Amino acid sequence: MSESGAPQQERRPASVALRSIDGLAAHEIVGAAVRHAVSLGIRINAAVVDPCGVLIAFLRMPGAPLHSIEIAIDKAYTAASFGLPTGAWSTVLEAHAPAVRQGLVLRPRFIAFGGGLPIVEGGERLGGVGVSGGSESEDEACARAGLAALGLAAE
Repeated sequence: MSESGAPQQERRPASVALRSIDGLAAHEIVGAAVRHAVSLGIRINAAVVDPCGVLIAFLRMPGAPLHSIEIAIDKAYTAASFGLPTGAWSTVLEAHAPAVRQGLVLRPRFIAFGGGLPIVEGGERLGGVGVSGGSESEDEACARAGLAALGLAAE
């Protein structure tokens, strides 16, 4: 009871813990993605963002397409923000109303094609990786190689 006689409510914390990929691990991911791109004979841009979509690591291979710089970052951002591979969106959107299908893809920074994967460890989303410069399947393979360098699998 409070001094006024009203029952006291339990106070809950005003904050939450947020796990995030660290800088060294992020650099390992982009490095492994680039090494895989070399093995495929392609030139890519690779990005890692934290769970809030803030860029942590970026690596551009000389000769990688310039427009792919922002696309790689936005693939990582989309994967981190929704927790879905960017290549899954065509299937996911089929289940939604036409307004959602048409509107979501117009959102700034939203990418609905392959090459972005969430970074998940122990069921917790730590960020996202995005690769751009090759085909969708090549980009995704490079992103998967980045995750595999840390012993993580794409969800």
